[in-house]
Amino acid sequence: MERIGIYGGTFNPPHIGHMQAAKEAIAALGLSHLLVIPDRIAPHKEIPQGSPTPQQRLEMLSLAASDCPRMEISDIELNREGVSYTYQTIQELKSIYPDAELVLLMGTDMFLSFHTWRNPEIILKNASLGVFYRGEKGEAAAIEARKAEMEQQGATVYLVKNPVVNISSTQMRRLLAFRCAGEFLPEGVLDYIREHHLYDTRAPWKNLPMEQLEQVVIRLLNPNRVAHVLGCRDTAVKLAEHWGADVTDAARAGILHDITKAIDGPLQLTLCDAYGKLLSDFSKRYPKTLHALTGSLVAERIFGENKAVVDAIESHTTGKANMNTLEKIIYLADYIEPNRTIPGVEELRRLSYTDLDAAMKLGLEMTLEHLNRQGAEVSPESREALAWLDSAK
Repeated sequence: MERIGIYGGTFNPPHIGHMQAAKEAIAALGLSHLLVIPDRIAPHKEIPQGSPTPQQRLEMLSLAASDCPRMEISDIELNREGVSYTYQTIQELKSIYPDAELVLLMGTDMFLSFHTWRNPEIILKNASLGVFYRGEKGEAAAIEARKAEMEQQGATVYLVKNPVVNISSTQMRRLLAFRCAGEFLPEGVLDYIREHHLYDTRAPWKNLPMEQLEQVVIRLLNPNRVAHVLGCRDTAVKLAEHWGADVTDAARAGILHDITKAIDGPLQLTLCDAYGKLLSDFSKRYPKTLHALTGSLVAERIFGENKAVVDAIESHTTGKANMNTLEKIIYLADYIEPNRTIPGVEELRRLSYTDLDAAMKLGLEMTLEHLNRQGAEVSPESREALAWLDSAK
């Protein structure tokens, strides 16, 4: 019996993770061919505003799959009005391939929530399931349990080990905006994106007015980070007014200080490499701490910020020796903005308006104590900052 894979998604944009997973499924399941199906309107996620048209996503997929003859890009869902429900696609494909075994491919999250889909029984009546998994902690047990439960109900479930690039389309869109996504895109796709000015690759973001800057930054942050960033910006402005620093620089450094925070730790290294930034051994060991450095690079190169703003962003997590007033303000604003509820923050807030150096010293000591409790290494910059403050007494 012919076995045909079905691989759906928004593919916004299609990246090497998608293609490697598809090729893995073709090999592991012995698929005669694989139908890759971009959806028009996904039922489980909203396609971000400003995304490419359905036709552009289809064209990018065709470029991405050009080196795999067993992949076929299908417009079956793009030609359907309204939300694309999988059960409808499966029914239509079963009428086209009545004698074939259809295998619907999906990731772990989709598999574990499959019972919440629209008409899952119709899907299982007409298709098997192929589940990509990575073998992460706790994942295998959950998948095996759910697989056994579904097979008792008559479903056929195949597991496909997928030890490939772990990157989401959301992360890809951020990397594209920061001009460092090339290595994660199949041949031809990046050129297409640039040619059609997609994913902010040619966005004119330098020297934006604050209102426009805020809109862009919010779009690039994780939603749960927005309140903190706006709070940091507003606190930085108040501190700048209090201590006589440049209010505009404080506001811009505050709004941009976490601009790359949503980039996963390993991808921070990618951003540094793309920008030609050499890293210390500490930074290589702790890539999650790199968002201050990468944020400063993006602030300078993508947003055109001045040196004062860039330097303040770069030192906002660790501090450093010889900090100027603006740099101290951004470090402290990040620590004391209104959404922070950590122990000791009230005293830190008080000191921030009475003795800037004492506030810096307390903030650094609180950070060192927290890291020591976690058994984590303290950055050289933080130790140097404390030594500098002690010597300045």
